[in-house]
Amino acid sequence: MRTAALIVAAGRGTRLGADTPKQYLDLLGKPVLRRTIEAFLLHDEIDLVQSVIGAEHDDLYFDATQGLDLPAPVTGGDTRQQSVARGLAALKDQGIDRVLIHDGARALVDATLITRVCHALDDHPAVLPAVPVVDSLRRVTGDRVEGLVDRSGLVRAQTPQGFHFMTILSAHEQATGPDLSDDVAVAAAAGVPVVTVPGSDDNFKITVMDDLRRAEDILTRNTGGPMETRTGSGFDVHRLVPGRPLMLCGLPIEHSHGLAGHSDADVALHALTDAILGAIAEGDIGDHFPPTDDRWRGVSSDIFLRYAVGLVRLRSGHVTSVDLTIICEAPKIRPHRDAMRQRVADILETSTNRVSIKATTTEQLGFTGRAEGIAAQAIATVALPAEPVTLDVR
Repeated sequence: MRTAALIVAAGRGTRLGADTPKQYLDLLGKPVLRRTIEAFLLHDEIDLVQSVIGAEHDDLYFDATQGLDLPAPVTGGDTRQQSVARGLAALKDQGIDRVLIHDGARALVDATLITRVCHALDDHPAVLPAVPVVDSLRRVTGDRVEGLVDRSGLVRAQTPQGFHFMTILSAHEQATGPDLSDDVAVAAAAGVPVVTVPGSDDNFKITVMDDLRRAEDILTRNTGGPMETRTGSGFDVHRLVPGRPLMLCGLPIEHSHGLAGHSDADVALHALTDAILGAIAEGDIGDHFPPTDDRWRGVSSDIFLRYAVGLVRLRSGHVTSVDLTIICEAPKIRPHRDAMRQRVADILETSTNRVSIKATTTEQLGFTGRAEGIAAQAIATVALPAEPVTLDVR
């Protein structure tokens, strides 16, 4: 049984009031859409995640999803119904048996809810996660209350809405007339019976700025409390020597000389690693990867940076941003800067808008000015669960 998740993220999200569509806004260190997609990628019962995005959102999408194993996104239509239909058409030849269709702006969907929908599809062709309406409902005209609405039998519909694939594909192909509000409505219009499973109050759709703040509060609560920001700095230098490849920011750079060192001597990644280690008070790169240990001879320095990021995650934290300055006379960094930012972002598993890379010279002064070596300095900002401040008063 092959199951796909179809993530619908083609909307402009104008009600939130930001210049960037809501699905690409930052939510505690990750874009909203990335958090949504990761929830399905990490679920054991999901075999494929297909996204549907806006016609002008390609750059935003690839920035938000870099490093994730995803097929190319589908360009959506003018309405949600059109966007879903295009997404389903893209899955038609993928051998999909079941599909879960989910709003890209519901970033707090959890594994338990995904499992409930999948299991309900074992016995039913269409499944709606729903939350009971508990507040009293009133009918209002302008600012005048006209009467009470009976809430019995009413629920709040959520996603992911699950379907047998050919059933919902056929329902969308048959759909005519005015656009329907969601895929359960499309299925019902085609006569498909739909059952409900319990939804989740946390699985709300981010629509306005208060929703984004609420999502941040929930994520913070799930880490056990408020977050605090910590900052670390790193500095490294290596000699330039003939006969070695030059590695900077995890990329091979064409140059007459390379950097001498026990590993691949990537001075930029070493500085970044030390900055992150410094932010969490974990010493420096030599403490964790001593140059006397032959295991690290010639290895790629992205191993060190990934390790430092892993230590942050073990503390339920995340790297918020990094700022790196490379100091050298040659080679010129500017032609490689975008690729460097992308590579560092991939290693950090974050977006490029959280990675700053700059370059400068020392005006031909000192060892870097004489092209004898390359130096790098870095600052890393890390968010960690807040700890009480204790003073050692003696």
